[in-house]
Order: sequence, then C-alpha cells, then structure tokens
Amino acid sequence: MTESKIQTKEEALKQIQQWQSEGKKIVFTNGCFDIVHLGHIDYLEKARNLGDKLVLGLNTDASVRRLKGESRPIVNEYARARMMSAFEFVDTVILFDEPTPKELIETLCPNILVKGDDYTVANIVGADFVISKGGEVKTISLVNGYSTTSIIKKIKDLD
Repeated sequence: MTESKIQTKEEALKQIQQWQSEGKKIVFTNGCFDIVHLGHIDYLEKARNLGDKLVLGLNTDASVRRLKGESRPIVNEYARARMMSAFEFVDTVILFDEPTPKELIETLCPNILVKGDDYTVANIVGADFVISKGGEVKTISLVNGYSTTSIIKKIKDLD
C-alpha cells in the first residue's frame, strides 16, 4: 500500500494536478533522509500541516553520494523511499537524481515550498519559481541536536 505513494515525476504531476483541481494546497520539500530521526519526523509533520498534501522529493543514492561523499547514503534509495512513504503525513515520494530539485519543482508547481530554517528564502532552490506562480516559500524550525551526520559520528565513536 505505501509503495503506491512512490511515484515517477509524471505520475506525481497527474496526482498533484488532480489535487489542485480539488482546491488542495500542495506542499513540496526535499532531502536525502538517510537515517531517519526525530528531526526528520518533526520537520515533515510541520511541513504537511502547512497544506493539504505533502510531496517529498528524495535524492537518489547517486545524488546523495555527490552531495555527502562516497560513504553515503547509509540506507539505499528504495528503503528510504519505502520508509518515507510509510509516514501518514507524506502523500507522495519522488526520487530525483539531479543536483538540485529545481527541475522537479518547476514540473510539479507546488503551492508551498518548504525547507528547514538552516536555509533562507533567498537560497532555497526553486523559491523564485514558486513565488512567480503565486505560491509561498516557508522555512521550518529544526529540532536541535538531531542530524544524520551526528548520528553517524556517535556510532563511529562507539568503536
């Protein structure tokens, strides 16, 4: 059942257009979501509460390696996509391989674009596009003390 939430860009576009025709507000965010932790859960719940449907762009394994280095991801893209799709507050998961989600955002045209407050609206990829289409760009406060990098470091320090 949750696997059906994992969609291609084309499938997601059709779904989003249907939701928007019903007057629903579509929230889009993206990330690697390598080792899921409280910070991810809190962030995604808050993102979903900004609209009616939450669409998640998920970096492919190759994309994560380019961003984070050869030792990442820890969890492969299929497993990460399945985990993300299992959350009730995530409505659609789309894997993307590009360096940024710009193309995906411009294809899907969400009503609300969201990132963590470690970004400013000025440096959020796709913000200009979403605003030009009448949408909103928001940042969400992150939970202090939670990051995949810090979890990996803690595990390595156990040795």
